[in-house]
Amino acid sequence: MKLSGDLAAFSKRIGHDFKRTELLVEALTHSSLSSITRPDNQRLEFLGDRVLGLVISEALLSADGEASEGLLAPRFNSLVRKETCAEIATEIALGDVLKLGRSEMISGGRRKQALLGDAMESVIAAVYLDAGFDTARALILRLWGGRISAAEGDARDSKTMLQEWAQARQQDPPVYTETARTGPDHAPVFTIKAQLQSGENATATAPSKRQAQQAAAAQLLTLVEDQK
Repeated sequence: MKLSGDLAAFSKRIGHDFKRTELLVEALTHSSLSSITRPDNQRLEFLGDRVLGLVISEALLSADGEASEGLLAPRFNSLVRKETCAEIATEIALGDVLKLGRSEMISGGRRKQALLGDAMESVIAAVYLDAGFDTARALILRLWGGRISAAEGDARDSKTMLQEWAQARQQDPPVYTETARTGPDHAPVFTIKAQLQSGENATATAPSKRQAQQAAAAQLLTLVEDQK
């Protein structure tokens, strides 16, 4: 199968010349366009998630031979989570070549984090099946690049850190409340308020509830730390 011009350009962007071009087509096909003769990327996503996890685990161990599992786990989670995969997919313009059904295209599927993250994992699996583990590892290390070396020494997220702050002061866990949701269904914007039992609170807005919660927690952490 000869790749179309846009898929050939994408293949060049990620630095891999597919021998089995049907793998790339499958990796970029969303279930909204699948059929008996056109498989979607869900099975490849399953495999790609495991390949990504193994490569990132290996890279983190290699980068820090002294780190405990307690430090490695949050670094790992920050690098393999769907948001990170979607960010990298955006950087390589993966959304431009996603094969979507009409309804998914109309609803902004090319910009949806979940679809981009899933497709990024599927592309990893396609490379793995096409050329083996070493090639897939090289692709991941190239695309993730500085994110791996820049992983914080203690990559606990803001929500975890805020909860630990509250527990250390015998407070109940922080409460997160959605105070507003704006924008169209395909690109919603959430406003979340984080509040401590002692009354301090902070509000943040982001394209996903998780991001808004993390941002609100970070602001609240800064607020309570400044009050020391």
